[in-house]
Amino acid sequence: MTQQRITVIRGDGIGPDIIDAATQILDKVGCDFAYDYADAGLMALENHGELLPQETLDLIAKNKVTLKGPLTTPVGEGFTSINVSLRKQFQLYANVRPVLSFKGTKARYEDIDIITVRENTQGMYSGLGQVVSED
Repeated sequence: MTQQRITVIRGDGIGPDIIDAATQILDKVGCDFAYDYADAGLMALENHGELLPQETLDLIAKNKVTLKGPLTTPVGEGFTSINVSLRKQFQLYANVRPVLSFKGTKARYEDIDIITVRENTQGMYSGLGQVVSED
């Protein structure tokens, strides 16, 4: 079987720590992945002069699987949210957020199994310009 290639975007802030831990876990549990690292966010801005380089988009499209850490979009005019850009570029309709409780961990509630599906293409989450008016 061919090894699955995964685009890895380490991200900004705590992103590299989270992503490095995640790849270590995937390796330890025996996932046969090959990692292709790509820049986005502040690292991409520093290395490529833009937040989301075309090389990164091409690699995501090629591999079809991406492990992405949190990304910073600089505050100010001229910067578009990287997450919104990715959602639009790859037509990602839904954001799926599972919440599970795990045996052996201290939690307020046991047996939690909730999945939230948030639609990406409309409303504030879409990143489309919103205008508040008196109407």
